[in-house]
Amino acid sequence: MTSAPVGVPIADELVLGALELERTERGVLPHRLPAWARAQCFDGQGEGAQLAQAEVQPAGVRLALRTSATRIELDVLRTRKMIRGVPPRPDGVYDLLVDGELTAQATATGGDVITVDMTTGETHVERGAPGTLAFAGLPAGVKDVELWLPHNEQAELVELRADAPARPVPRDGRRVWLHHGSSISQGSNAASASSTWAALAAISGGVDLVNLGYSGAMMLDPFAARVMRDTPADVMSVEIGINLVNADVMRTRAFTPAVHGFLDTVRDGHPETPLVVVSPLYCPIHEDTPGPGTFDIDALREGRIRFAATGDPDDVKAGRLTLTVVRDALRRIVEQRAAHDRNLFYVDGLDLYGPGDHDELPLADALHPDDAAHHRIGQRFAKHLVTG
Repeated sequence: MTSAPVGVPIADELVLGALELERTERGVLPHRLPAWARAQCFDGQGEGAQLAQAEVQPAGVRLALRTSATRIELDVLRTRKMIRGVPPRPDGVYDLLVDGELTAQATATGGDVITVDMTTGETHVERGAPGTLAFAGLPAGVKDVELWLPHNEQAELVELRADAPARPVPRDGRRVWLHHGSSISQGSNAASASSTWAALAAISGGVDLVNLGYSGAMMLDPFAARVMRDTPADVMSVEIGINLVNADVMRTRAFTPAVHGFLDTVRDGHPETPLVVVSPLYCPIHEDTPGPGTFDIDALREGRIRFAATGDPDDVKAGRLTLTVVRDALRRIVEQRAAHDRNLFYVDGLDLYGPGDHDELPLADALHPDDAAHHRIGQRFAKHLVTG
């Protein structure tokens, strides 16, 4: 006879991929930035709010337990952001992996909904109740179970239950991969938690992922560099460029020293750790056209989400950034630094997703890879986790 599931305390050791766990009145909220770093970004309208919303979406965060349970339940309070007049994003998908193999998937019900009116800046919050995820019929015997939390919606962990004792999974010296990047790294348009390109590369490469990919918010922030500096890792990478271009926040004069400063800070804490600099993936709207980027109004009228670049290509001569400009600069920077940093490597984003890939697997919203493209990018990047 199978025992009824009983509570499993959500100890820090059970949660992988988060940098901080906030104990709230409703549960445990994983953060992908520590509180001191969150405090250094203005949390109002604009990019501060963007980062605050992105870092609390638990991309790459998972519950990991060793157990003989055949039924596991999780009560979770999700928070979804809706933009008035914009089609809603798909529900977040929770992926259950048993001994590394995807075994079951689920979505949460209930939860809170934040609705933003982009024309007025007003925000409305509708509170909801937690939902329950139930995974039954798991294989008998002791096994390692990982429950990957969704990359695209906030997930507050209320209660974890299992019908057999559970304990943390020994890491057995597994290497840690620390990655920082944009919404593409966070996993936008991937189908589920473990099918973002970063998750796929980590699973393929046999490393523990800490994903610091933040939608719309990879801005070479000094606090992000200090977080990387202070976080233990065996291999590191940074995906640089797309947010700087589509937010139009920087000119070429500032870009090069900002990249050097970011890498210098990371190296203060990781002088010998393999560090991969990834230039932008192919994105036609910004290859030769600066930002800012915006929603394509015609697509919205048709009920579709699509992005467009609004800058003037002639302004590149005045120092505005495009993806082509960024790639050239990053290649030059890495070549310069590699002369005295043997563990610094450059990966051209076009080798991960280039024009030929776009012909076959186009960016449906003109900005983010779809699920099939995430799989391709993850497979291609995995080798860099082995070779450094």
